[in-house]
Amino acid sequence: VLLQASGGGLVQAGGSLRLSCVASGRTFSSYALGWFRQAPGKEREFVASILWSGGRTVYADSVKGRFTISRDNANRAVYLQMNSLKPDDTAIYYCGAHTIPYTEVTGIDGIGSWGQGTQVTVSS
Repeated sequence: VLLQASGGGLVQAGGSLRLSCVASGRTFSSYALGWFRQAPGKEREFVASILWSGGRTVYADSVKGRFTISRDNANRAVYLQMNSLKPDDTAIYYCGAHTIPYTEVTGIDGIGSWGQGTQVTVSS
């Protein structure tokens, strides 16, 4: 599956952004998806994931209660609503799809397709 992320930008601390990731290619609704981020000088880290059905979501502790992942299988899209943003949220955000259908995303391992990334900058 090919993924294209968008929606990043510059926002003040406490603000909100909504990231979108649109897919094309193989059967979108069969794959679990995730959002990840990579800050300068740091490794890419897991942010959130959602099952193929949307029935289960998982969040990193650092974003729990502030971020919400959702998906729209009809429109082949996954979203990340980010509220109460903090300067520590500054990073390039990537969407990813698991390589194997009907397999949950639990981390970077298993991600077979990446979007190109979208920059999120949170000013203090």
